[in-house]
Amino acid sequence: MRAFIDSSDLIADGTALAERMRRDGYLFLPGLLPRDDVRALQRQIGSIARDSGWLRRDHPVEEAIADPSGFCVDPDPTYLKTLRQINRLEDYHALKHHPILIDLLERMLGGAMLPHPRVLMRNIFPQHEEYTTKAHQDFPNVQGTTEVYTAWMPLIDCPLHVGPLQVAAGSHSNGVYDFDIAGGAGGIEIIDPLEGRWVSGDFAAGDVLLFHSMTVHKGLPNRSDKLRMSMDVRYQLISEPFNLDNANPDGQPLSWEEVYADWRSDALKYYWQRLPLNVKSFDPQWFDKRDALGFTLGEAGDRRARSVLQRIVARDASPDKRARAQKLLDALP
Repeated sequence: MRAFIDSSDLIADGTALAERMRRDGYLFLPGLLPRDDVRALQRQIGSIARDSGWLRRDHPVEEAIADPSGFCVDPDPTYLKTLRQINRLEDYHALKHHPILIDLLERMLGGAMLPHPRVLMRNIFPQHEEYTTKAHQDFPNVQGTTEVYTAWMPLIDCPLHVGPLQVAAGSHSNGVYDFDIAGGAGGIEIIDPLEGRWVSGDFAAGDVLLFHSMTVHKGLPNRSDKLRMSMDVRYQLISEPFNLDNANPDGQPLSWEEVYADWRSDALKYYWQRLPLNVKSFDPQWFDKRDALGFTLGEAGDRRARSVLQRIVARDASPDKRARAQKLLDALP
C-alpha cells in the first residue's frame, strides 16, 4: 500500500485542486481544520459514547479508549440508540459548515456549495476485524449526481493501526463496480481487488480526506485499544441534482424536530429548504441487488447476510420486507 499524496500545497489553487481530484479521485489535506475545533466536538461525542458503555470510564474521553464490553455495530439497535443521541448535537452538524471546508470546495468546484444535511458518524471498535468497512463506493447510497464529494474527518488521532480509511486512487473513472454482500458498514464489498491502487496514511484530528462519490474506499483494521471515531460529511454544487433522501437525519427513525430540540441557534436549521434545489429521485437498483443477495444468503443460513438483513429491518419502508428480514435474522447462527 502506497502513501497518500499530500495536497496541502494546493489549498489556495482551485484549478489545481480540481485537476488532482480528476486524476486521483481524492485529496489528502493534513491539518486543514483547526485541531481545537475537532477535539472540542470529540469531547461532546465521547461523553455520550462513554455514557453508552463504549469508552472506558477510567480514562479521559479524549483518549477514546474503547470498552470491549460495549461492542456494537451499525445497524444494531443498541448502536442506533446512541447514534441518535450524537445526532442531536448542534456542533456535530455545524462542523460541516466550517468556512475552511466550504471555501476550499467552492474554489475547487467553482460554485455555491450544498452540504448534505445528513452527517454520518463512524465508531469502529478495536479487535473486531470482521466488521472492518469493506471496499465500496458512496454513489449507490448517495445518488443525485456523481459529483458528490465526501469529507472523511477523524475526531481522534488515527495512525494506521487505529484503522483509518484507504482509497483506490483513480478508481472513480470506471462507473459503479460489481459487488457482493459482506459484514461491516454498508453491508457490501466490491469484488474487484483493485490491486496496486490502494493508498493511505496516518491521520491526526484536523486532517481531512476528500474523495469523489465514485472513488472506491475501505477501512483498515482497528488493531489498537481505541474507538476509532470519525465523521463523513458530503458536499455538492447547489446546481447539481440532489437526492432528497440525503436530507433525512442518520439513525432513523429520527426527525429534524428531535435533532433541533436543544439547539442554541436557529441559523442552520432547515438550511437546505431555503436553497433552489434540483431534486432527483432515488434509483433503488443497487439496494435491490444488495437486499436480494442478503435474502438469498440469509435463507442459506450464511452469516454474511446479517448486516444487510439488519439494515432492512432498521430502514426499509416495506413492512413485509422488514418482517421477512427479521425472520431470517432470528434463524441465523
